[in-house]
Amino acid sequence: MATLHARTRTLLRRLHLWLGLILGLLFSVIGLTGSALVFYTAIDAGLHPAIRVAHAAPDLDRALATGRARWNDPSGKWTLEVTGDGGAIPARYYPVAAGHGDHQMVWFSPDGTRILRAEPWGGYLMSWVYELHMQLLAGDVGLQIVGWSGVAMLALLVTGVIAWWPRGSWVKALAFKRDAAPIRRLYDLHKLPGIASMGLLAVLVATGVLLALPMLVTAIFAPATAVAPKPVGGVGQVTVARAIAVAHHALPDGRVVFIDMPNARDLPIRVRLQVPGDPHDRFPGSYVFVDRTSGQVLALHDVRRFGTGTTLASWIRTLHDGTVGGLATRVLAIILGFVPSILFATGLAHWLSRWRAKRSFQPKK
Repeated sequence: MATLHARTRTLLRRLHLWLGLILGLLFSVIGLTGSALVFYTAIDAGLHPAIRVAHAAPDLDRALATGRARWNDPSGKWTLEVTGDGGAIPARYYPVAAGHGDHQMVWFSPDGTRILRAEPWGGYLMSWVYELHMQLLAGDVGLQIVGWSGVAMLALLVTGVIAWWPRGSWVKALAFKRDAAPIRRLYDLHKLPGIASMGLLAVLVATGVLLALPMLVTAIFAPATAVAPKPVGGVGQVTVARAIAVAHHALPDGRVVFIDMPNARDLPIRVRLQVPGDPHDRFPGSYVFVDRTSGQVLALHDVRRFGTGTTLASWIRTLHDGTVGGLATRVLAIILGFVPSILFATGLAHWLSRWRAKRSFQPKK
């Protein structure tokens, strides 16, 4: 049994080593870009003074009209964001209504009369960092690579802990041996950050996997999905202001965050709201679908009505981006993003030291 246990630990150490060598650089890139994205909207605003304007009541309908005067694909869609800070109005323009790929990011003046800034998603620094973090700049293929690599990264973390697990004194196992040989100090510099951060890193990696591979979310949690209903038809055109009023009437305790305004009349308006108990303030999970012409509520998707699976799924993003506990956990998420780089650097240095030492003891032919 002891021999089997020793062989298992040896196997796990080798698996941990090779997973680290193969995935370490990717893990580092994802960690560092994740740290940069914790406050990415604030960083982006700091890099673009043009969108820092005096606060005023936002005129979303005027902004929509200004946007459509410049971009107005009949099958396109506008998404207006309600920030609540009274500054510039952020918006997204999708040339194809159902698409989630290439789109234009637009910032309007609060009165909606001027376009302060317009850039394609992925064409400016913070959106490029976002795409690198989520998709390795490789679209859907990159998203799959990130997702399944994350599964391997979880195995990397677990095998590291199992291979380290002390068989004797925990005090000695957790100590940093300052007077030890350099190769031993490298091991301690690799071991201690890994043990200290393993649990939180596992949460970040696991939630990242679920964000990259939504089919796993469906398989594990079976959350209810917000399905757009067919419109009832009619005449006229519902304004943004009226759609918001209708949504507020349907969910009086909800806070409007996004409004999807399709150009086509045969698609409904979708208002996205945060209701009490929904943990994410920017990407909540409740929706009100409003008929494009009549203003009737076509469907209501309230995350509080759909059971445990939907509730658990709603926590994935806020656990991943650090917003779960406010400023303190966001700062912690930034710090954790640097840990994979530390682990990769110290692990690689330790392996190279062992490899050089082993070569030096080999007899010359």
